[in-house]
Amino acid sequence: MSSRSPSPSNVVLHTASRVLEVEFDDGASFRLPFEFLRVYSPSATCAGTVLVRRRCRSASGCDDQRTAAVGHYAIQPSFSDGHESGIYSWEYLYELGQNQERMWAEYLQRLEAAAPAARRWCVCAGRTRLQPH
Repeated sequence: MSSRSPSPSNVVLHTASRVLEVEFDDGASFRLPFEFLRVYSPSATCAGTVLVRRRCRSASGCDDQRTAAVGHYAIQPSFSDGHESGIYSWEYLYELGQNQERMWAEYLQRLEAAAPAARRWCVCAGRTRLQPH
């Protein structure tokens, strides 16, 4: 990668599969599930709190109701759980894409380590389902 940050060449919001697909001008392409984006929101109100309180209450809890452009440098999704303060720069989305597998695994590990009563919600990306005890 050059010293400049990659720019998006194509952005597609797949509402049925709950995925944001971003292609960059350096050839990289990432499919980022809405829940992953919600969990790793760059919002100042969410900083350092990527655990259970952000679990979706249902599959529809992680829907992206709308996504707005923020200038030429970012997007701002509005999730159906009411969260809409995260501004995702292209650079941050690229970082999420590059590290998605590791970050998702870390999140699931933290979730598993949480108290059983707090792990009742399902994962809306469809990868793991935690059932109530």
